[in-house]
Amino acid sequence: MDVPNDVKKEAWSHFKDHQYVMLATAEGGHPRVRPVTLINYDHKFWVATGTNSAKVREMQGNPNIEFCLQFQGEAGGGYVRVAGLGDVVTDQGPKEKLFAHTDFLADHWEGADDPGYALIQIIPVEVEYMRPGDMDAQRFGV
Repeated sequence: MDVPNDVKKEAWSHFKDHQYVMLATAEGGHPRVRPVTLINYDHKFWVATGTNSAKVREMQGNPNIEFCLQFQGEAGGGYVRVAGLGDVVTDQGPKEKLFAHTDFLADHWEGADDPGYALIQIIPVEVEYMRPGDMDAQRFGV
């Protein structure tokens, strides 16, 4: 997994403030994939969701997750796939900070103390990056 730093930087450059990704969790040994809005804030990845969502239950039972961001470049499609851990945040501080930063959360919850609002921090462990036009993905640890 000896990937040059410029390639790593390029892979991370595809992440914006927030965007749709496909998130995979596990339930009873079976993968569960769904679209979510990934929030890139304070050099960390977050997903806001409902307290009673299947994502929360599944991550509490098995924190291993992956998400995949697909994108288009001049040479065709590419992707960044991130494997890591999903941590359901219980500390009110990060929940308040993210709620204040992310305007669209107010469309779903009354505030950071809304009992229906759950926050998940995604802790990356490994990245797989496929440049548009390439045929082989590059992997590197985080």
